[in-house]
Amino acid sequence: MKSHFILYVANQKTSARFYSRVLDREPSLDVPGMTEFALAEDAILGLMPASGVKRLLGDRLPDLEAGLGTSKAELYLLVDDAASYHSRAIACGARELSALRSRDWGHDVAYSLDSDGHVLAFAQASREAGELGR
Repeated sequence: MKSHFILYVANQKTSARFYSRVLDREPSLDVPGMTEFALAEDAILGLMPASGVKRLLGDRLPDLEAGLGTSKAELYLLVDDAASYHSRAIACGARELSALRSRDWGHDVAYSLDSDGHVLAFAQASREAGELGR
């Protein structure tokens, strides 16, 4: 099964530029209405303008544009060097929520917030995992 995770964004070009710099990769698709980044063989991150979702799905949806900027989703990425990804996110304009630190579930994780209010979590296997018995 291939998974697509779609984030609704206020400005597709701005968000595409941000994620391209943070993820250190170019989009695999970048057309009006959708930008995609391959995260893994079976995982895609999509960026769709909130205005386009309304056109696509109609009036039964709540006003997504009114909710932009409030956190409704978290993108949790397990990477080799969480500190580098987190630093790039901050340098590209994300707001730091929590510096990299060991968590009790066995990951070292840093949290930030993108301009659309999505929480970004960059995680790696905890250096303390051996001490936690994991």
